[in-house]
Amino acid sequence: MNPDATVLATQWEWISTVESAINSAFDPIAEAVASVIFYAPTIAGVTFPLIVLWLVVAAIVFTIYFRGIQFTSWRTSLDLVRGKFSRASDPGEVTHFQALSSAVSGTVGLGNIAGVGAAVTIGGPGATFWMIIAGLFGMCTKFVECTLGVKYREVHEDGTVTGGPFRYLPIAFERFGSGASRTLTVIFAVALFLFGAVGGNMFQANQTFAQAQEVTGGEDGFLGSSGSALIFGLVLAFLVGAVIIGGITSIAQVTSRLVPAMALLYLGTCLLVILGNLVNVPAAIAEIISGAFNPEGVAGGAIGVLIIGFQRAAFSNEAGVGSAPIAHSAVKTKHPVSEGFVAMLEPFIDTVVICTMTALTIVIADSAYYDEQREVVAGGGPTPDGVVVTSRAFETFLPQFPVILAIAVALFAFSTLITWSYYTMKAWTELFGRSRRSEAIFKVVFCTFTVIGSVITFTSVITFADSMLFVCAIVNLLGCYLLLPKVREELRSFREGRRTGEITEVPVEERATT
Repeated sequence: MNPDATVLATQWEWISTVESAINSAFDPIAEAVASVIFYAPTIAGVTFPLIVLWLVVAAIVFTIYFRGIQFTSWRTSLDLVRGKFSRASDPGEVTHFQALSSAVSGTVGLGNIAGVGAAVTIGGPGATFWMIIAGLFGMCTKFVECTLGVKYREVHEDGTVTGGPFRYLPIAFERFGSGASRTLTVIFAVALFLFGAVGGNMFQANQTFAQAQEVTGGEDGFLGSSGSALIFGLVLAFLVGAVIIGGITSIAQVTSRLVPAMALLYLGTCLLVILGNLVNVPAAIAEIISGAFNPEGVAGGAIGVLIIGFQRAAFSNEAGVGSAPIAHSAVKTKHPVSEGFVAMLEPFIDTVVICTMTALTIVIADSAYYDEQREVVAGGGPTPDGVVVTSRAFETFLPQFPVILAIAVALFAFSTLITWSYYTMKAWTELFGRSRRSEAIFKVVFCTFTVIGSVITFTSVITFADSMLFVCAIVNLLGCYLLLPKVREELRSFREGRRTGEITEVPVEERATT
């Protein structure tokens, strides 16, 4: 190391000291909270977090309650995304497609790359089958929560919207008294803010910088010098700030272009690997199906692989967490259930399509690293870094894939950042009031967290933040259960309107489209 680099490293040493001090102080809190939220009894030799059971059971109950609506309403969902039943003059801020894009951008992220890589290493190819099943059930959860998000939304005088759990939870819990209702809503808002500021912000910023540094030469590259993380964070924060200053309208305009672009980039790369190994496709599909019911080398056997697949899907698409209804509630529509139909597509895109394509690519490529790590895990060894498993699968066909992965990670992370800024701001205004000054303060705070996340990783703080996301799920799904009859009323009203002709297709020139 040259003298100038040594001086710079010394000047920035205090950051590591601060990071270590905060992690040490926060470790006991993070561990205590995580041990409760992610309490995981052992079932058939596999630990299974009860929070996943809470999410999956809700998805199954909702599917039964609405008679598998996600399997019978594809045409309606697609027609609504295209704006066939919504006018540009309808109350709301964004189109159905923009609302869907914003919500998808908040869930499609590193979990679709790293999380899936880890899941198919631990659970084998069969985990893919159960990811798909869980994703299909999760579609109905999104239908329920997003219908409620629009039904109870508040459209302000300036045309902006506040909706989602902040408006339907007080209605759901009012039967328990105003005190209990307000307390549960505040718990949800605090938990959502903590996750959004840290897990949905700092972690994404940190991983974006780490991947950018890796593909530019690591610590010896131009992003390896002391201070480069700070500059990177400032640039990223500036880009985030430039988008979020315009609220959900600006965010939706960006995500409606960014989401299709990043999906095409990533899925196109997956298809290249799959087509390059076309002769292996039938065997891979057979392995996925057989592995779901008769897995080899997986703790807990068939039950174990089912648990792993369900867990990955639940953590990936966030169905039931209550975040997506915040974006969907801003849609231009007069019929709340219309956005429920649109929201059903979100877990399908996130889990059934993107997660499955990642898993299929890994299984078909069958890299030496994947085989080695499966043996390590089967022998009781540690779980590998999922992003490496995925990267090695792509490298079998595309040696330069780490560069493409860096671009994909950057796009995924940026889209997650800007969408979670909106979710987090709604939590902030629920707690501190809605005013221009309050929202301006929030945007500064959020962008500051982006910079901090690029420079350091408060590991224990992020663990705590992840726990908070699932605190949201506990409160949100309880509210959804209590309001299921209201969702059914909206569904009946919409179907009756379509039957009688009261709800008809809107002329093309009057539609709320992209």
